[in-house]
Amino acid sequence: MERVIQRQVADFHTDHIFDCGQAFRWQRQRDGSYTGIAEGRIVNIRFIPEGEKSQGGTKADSSCFSDNRKRPAPCRGRIVLSNTSEEEFEGFWKKYLDLDRDYGAIKRELSQKDPVMKEAIRWGGGIRLLRQEKWEALLSFLISQNNHIPRIKGCIEALSENFGEKAGQYQGRWWYSLPSPKTLASMEPEDLSICRLGYRAKYLIGTARQVERDGLPALEQMADPAVSYEEAFEYLTRFCGVGPKVASCVLLFSMEKYKSFPLDVWMKRVMERLYGQKTEKEMKAFAENTFGDYGGFAQQYLFYYIRQTG
Repeated sequence: MERVIQRQVADFHTDHIFDCGQAFRWQRQRDGSYTGIAEGRIVNIRFIPEGEKSQGGTKADSSCFSDNRKRPAPCRGRIVLSNTSEEEFEGFWKKYLDLDRDYGAIKRELSQKDPVMKEAIRWGGGIRLLRQEKWEALLSFLISQNNHIPRIKGCIEALSENFGEKAGQYQGRWWYSLPSPKTLASMEPEDLSICRLGYRAKYLIGTARQVERDGLPALEQMADPAVSYEEAFEYLTRFCGVGPKVASCVLLFSMEKYKSFPLDVWMKRVMERLYGQKTEKEMKAFAENTFGDYGGFAQQYLFYYIRQTG
């Protein structure tokens, strides 16, 4: 399947989306595009900014991506998806990439809050919150604890290649799904030593056993709009190794609980340096009072901004 789907988009940039710590199965290619896998589907996504002419893809992409670490990059143009079909794009990728949401309206509202947020949005204006599979998000953010992004990605790929199933071959390599709760539930932490997960291995096994015991639909049910943020948060923190930060990430990146405001080392640095908040309690209260139901969007803009500017 090599069909190419092209769409005009606004408020979109692949670097912003796939390099903001929300997903770990996307790999940046030499031409600036990203190849990744989601729910067994493998795709390559390129972004060509408005005004750039695509010459086989490479020149346009390179000129866009080469300087976005130094200054804000344009966020309007075309997205080009390869290794998919029109039907799959409409039925899956459009929702996964959250293309139907008006991010321009969100950015305008958040920009009115304060000059810090306005500047953060200027840097990461192409961020969109991916709608990830719940089990993948839970597994990924358990691995993310006290970890950095390159190592998180390496651990997840090792876990997939050694214990997942083949999803398909693309760009000269095989891609693998993550192991299911049933697969991990039958294992012991030492069985995962090849993945170099450290103490996190026991969390993955323990959580897999809990998910298997409850049934995967019970986890997925937490994304239902009828389930409150507080109820879903309480449910997730019952899993082995899941604390407030992991639960907040799962709620935001897979369950559409957009008031969620995850606090990690980077975000605590942002909130103290730019907003003067000293404690986690103060930070949470400030985010809720200032950003409200858009807390998760604000968190991503701030997270990307501080990582780009130091």
